[in-house]
Amino acid sequence: MINIKTPEMKKSILTLLVICTTYASQAQLYSSTQSVISFFSKTPVEDIKAESKEIKALVNVQTRDIAFLVANTSFQFENKLMQEHFNEKYMESEKYPMSTFKGKIIEEVDLTKDGIYNVNVTGKLNLHGVEKDRNIPGVVTVKNGVIHIASDFKVQLAAHQIQVPKLVVAKIAEEIDVKVDASLALKK
Repeated sequence: MINIKTPEMKKSILTLLVICTTYASQAQLYSSTQSVISFFSKTPVEDIKAESKEIKALVNVQTRDIAFLVANTSFQFENKLMQEHFNEKYMESEKYPMSTFKGKIIEEVDLTKDGIYNVNVTGKLNLHGVEKDRNIPGVVTVKNGVIHIASDFKVQLAAHQIQVPKLVVAKIAEEIDVKVDASLALKK
């Protein structure tokens, strides 16, 4: 359960709800049932990886609008000290509790029909309170009424004003690999 603590969290959740309800009367909305977002930083000195299974995702199959919401504090690390540094020093999770993506699948795909679709999603990625326009590639698989979304992309820390102290700059990559693996079912 996501705990709403700040105005930014409320805004992020409201945005997700607006996408959800805008087309509610005529839309088929799919929401996440089982999803994982993970990231990986590889340097010669150290590898860092974390994942969150506490993701809210929505897809409107008529409009191809898509939205993801994750609480930054939900990312789990093998090393708890890394998790603490991630939340306190890099993501500043108290100040910027949520990361979001909202966009639209560019291709004219029919998400109500079984198939595998290579897609590009154009939208806005908001990390660390900095929103950037992005075009993110992915694969959408529709089978037996379930939509599965898989995507691998990179995020540059500097683009979202995430600063790494000089003391540990060799341990954290400037560009982070992000993976999304989400399954969605028809929202009832």
